[in-house]
Amino acid sequence: MTHTPQKPSLFCTTRWSVVLKAQGGSEQEAATSLETLCRAYWPPLYAYARTHGYTPHDAEDLTQGFFARLLEKEHLRAVQREKGRFRQFMLMAFKRFLSHEWEHQRTAKRGGGATIEPLDTVSAEGIFVADTGRAPSPDAAFDRRWAFSLLELVLVRLREEFESAGRAAEFAMLKPFLTTESATVDYARIAEELGSSEGAARVAVHRLRKRFRRLFREEIERTVADSADVDDELRHLVGALAE
Repeated sequence: MTHTPQKPSLFCTTRWSVVLKAQGGSEQEAATSLETLCRAYWPPLYAYARTHGYTPHDAEDLTQGFFARLLEKEHLRAVQREKGRFRQFMLMAFKRFLSHEWEHQRTAKRGGGATIEPLDTVSAEGIFVADTGRAPSPDAAFDRRWAFSLLELVLVRLREEFESAGRAAEFAMLKPFLTTESATVDYARIAEELGSSEGAARVAVHRLRKRFRRLFREEIERTVADSADVDDELRHLVGALAE
């Protein structure tokens, strides 16, 4: 009798699981989970704070304070899978933090002794300034930067896949063509660079783009509690990038 392997639960790989691990795990597990969240998702929160009128220094302090606050048990107690999309949870939690916790994190370090890595605010500020005027509201700025954060995670995963296969140079060559209109791609030059035929170059670009789309969808899957929400979230984030 043949058994069909069951697909792993979506929840096991979601960002929700990272939060819940911080909620119920040891201090070390909590610190590691917090670092994972902070590294991936602080730029959208920073962008929200800046668009909301906070200075770069205050936006950095607020974002770091929020992630430290996130570790506290009473703050995480209400977090449940049923809360829906991780993007929405993070934004609403940050809004509450801005409303009620600013004065606390100005005067006390939070997070049970956890160390939060310094934020790369120079890069974040540069992106914010370059993007000024693209998003009509702080919420829109958050969504736009959230989408970019997911894209950056995808690029890291894609680069690591190529590096693991010993094809780092190929990835560096093909990466610019992820966002280039197909009609303007110089396949002859790519073929020359790769030492392949023009047909093989077309296949390589096509496969890269296909894999990129697959990984982007997987990253979105990790931020929703219900797989039925993936397509709607995908459309929303693509729309945010287009604004």
